[in-house]
Amino acid sequence: MAEEEERLFQLVERAEDRPRKTRTTVRVLLINEADQTLLFEDSDPGLPDFRWWVIPGGGMDPGESEEQTAIREVAEETGLVLSPEELIGPVARRRVVHGYSDQVIEQDETFFVARVSAFEVDVAGHTEEEQLTLQQSRWWDRAALAETQEWVWPARLLELWDLAADPSSWPADLGHEEESTWPDVPPPDSPTA
Repeated sequence: MAEEEERLFQLVERAEDRPRKTRTTVRVLLINEADQTLLFEDSDPGLPDFRWWVIPGGGMDPGESEEQTAIREVAEETGLVLSPEELIGPVARRRVVHGYSDQVIEQDETFFVARVSAFEVDVAGHTEEEQLTLQQSRWWDRAALAETQEWVWPARLLELWDLAADPSSWPADLGHEEESTWPDVPPPDSPTA
């Protein structure tokens, strides 16, 4: 795994001055027998009043397949070791921009689903950054997700949940989305500006 520059989590003066990073990620919607999904409460220490909930997942390492990334990320973030046969999908793909206090991350994201038995989350595999930013985990049912006023990323999580039952639509193209604590301001010379 390539060494990444350590994040400072310090708010920059101008949004457009944040460094930009691109990566490919894989996320897994884990659904237990009680029809609940596991989410982590994430944070941006540079903007301490912001919190949101995310499903397990993260960046692909060089040479990994999407399935290998999904299995590795779930094991690192939750302690659960999935087999390739337990992965459903990919159910969807999207391009997403995450603007944080200290950086902007543009990522191509692939989503899988896995049906699992209830388990105790083990965060021993969390990276140093995850230990700092991930606050807690919680199993959510569909009703709680539909009613919550808290941020949940991906915002279309319930749609992803529904896609698991419709293989004919895989992988659904969710297009280009933004989910940010501090919205993206593309540089003036960017094609998206």
